[in-house]
Amino acid sequence: MTDERTSWVSVPEGSDFPIQNLPYGVFADDRGTRCGIAIGEAVFDLAAAERIGLFASTDLAASTFSTDSLNTFISQGTRVWHQVRTTVMAFLDATNREAPTVAAANDLVVTTPVTLKLPVTVGDYVDFYSSEQHATNLGRMFRPDSEALLPNWKHLPVGYHGRAGTVVVSGTDIARPAGQRRGEDGPAFGPSVRLDIELEVGFITGNANVLGASVDIGEAEDSIFGVCLVNDWSARDIQGWEYVPLGPFLGKSFATTVSPWIVPLAALEPFRIPLGRQIPEPLPYLKDEFRKGIGIDLTVEYLPEGSAASKVITETSFTNMYWTMAQQLAHATVNGATARAGDLFASGTVSGEGPDERGSLIEITWSGRDTIEFEDGTTRTFLEDGDRISISGRCHATGSVSIGFGPCVGTIVP
Repeated sequence: MTDERTSWVSVPEGSDFPIQNLPYGVFADDRGTRCGIAIGEAVFDLAAAERIGLFASTDLAASTFSTDSLNTFISQGTRVWHQVRTTVMAFLDATNREAPTVAAANDLVVTTPVTLKLPVTVGDYVDFYSSEQHATNLGRMFRPDSEALLPNWKHLPVGYHGRAGTVVVSGTDIARPAGQRRGEDGPAFGPSVRLDIELEVGFITGNANVLGASVDIGEAEDSIFGVCLVNDWSARDIQGWEYVPLGPFLGKSFATTVSPWIVPLAALEPFRIPLGRQIPEPLPYLKDEFRKGIGIDLTVEYLPEGSAASKVITETSFTNMYWTMAQQLAHATVNGATARAGDLFASGTVSGEGPDERGSLIEITWSGRDTIEFEDGTTRTFLEDGDRISISGRCHATGSVSIGFGPCVGTIVP
């Protein structure tokens, strides 16, 4: 049955944020910084709603939303997440005749311009490598005489720990990193000349486990608060020199961009898609009986410095991932490592089978061999100063109202 609910708040046709979505974020205006929910082109002020007692019948802890991050709310768990979402949805529903008056009297709906902040204080950040197509492309590129996938790849979700302190919100400029790269006569130092993007989807966890325990695969999604878009910027020349034998370091740690709105897992339920069987069958702790992905259509637009029009360089789907979010979280904690409220887990580059579905420039240009050509004659292989990358994501399903994630944007500066 189609969910045909509408809101008394005006929602433009095709908006990412109809009442079926209600993503969480943090915003600021002349009244301070606080938590909110996107509805159409407005923000529902959760701090103001809390002050007037809208959540009095829920188990929400006091003074949850008058803060500069969602961490306090996320730490309260799935029961409170559900209660708050249900309460806000009922308040914003078009059938609630009293709500517009209450909202106007208490400034609950902010329609003036706001500044969107980083939605969570990221304690830990893990980046995976879970697209078979992406891993295969890179394997063919760098190991042409060997198997594209390394022996461990289909037995565990390969990943590394990134740097939480350089996770930034959409719209933040990205300074070109400097570091060592391979030179003709040894290492050379300077700004990266092979600066790249990585189209990814991330999830934010609640307090999933205590130190020494692990998250069971069957319960992993109970600890996932919501999903956002991610661009894990990559300096391929720095990475290529440094990564043996311990993996990415300075080539990845300089910046990771996330979209400002966290779409709750509950809003994505209509877009869940069964995924195929994994061969070989994973070990029992990774065996997901209900292996489901999320049908997110992902797009990357590239606007070169000085150009008048951007170009779509990638269109792919999040259903291309081999390892699910549940498997990633179960693996990340199987050794007893903790996942805490506000932690970010990113999928790794999302790439599909075709050449127009590749989620990184190194794949699109095949390590710089080919060029991306724009209408005005501009060409690119890797990012140059002033270039702007915008990632968007949209969910569609028969019988469901389409929802989106808002933009994930960054511009390269010297």
